[in-house]
Amino acid sequence: MPLEQEVMGLLIGGFSIVIGIVILVSVFLWVKNKNYSSGYIWTLLHLLLVSVAVYFALKGIAFDYNHPMASEEISLQIGISGIVWALSMLCLVIALFCFSK
Repeated sequence: MPLEQEVMGLLIGGFSIVIGIVILVSVFLWVKNKNYSSGYIWTLLHLLLVSVAVYFALKGIAFDYNHPMASEEISLQIGISGIVWALSMLCLVIALFCFSK
């Protein structure tokens, strides 16, 4: 998919900053409040899987569309991203159940 040259760097940088802050806050809260440690583990696993999903989505977006099998490769990358995202949402739901106890 054609994008301006700086867009991919801005996407990666912005996502990395935001996810880094969220991970640091989660770890800080986990250290401060040890009662719900399983919930924090599931939350951090969710954040890790969301990061992997974004990686595959950005990989699909940045794929060379002049490649002979570009459509199939982009579809595969977006599909993998969707599956990993769904797994991350499952981890988030499990974390919510752990925190609600």
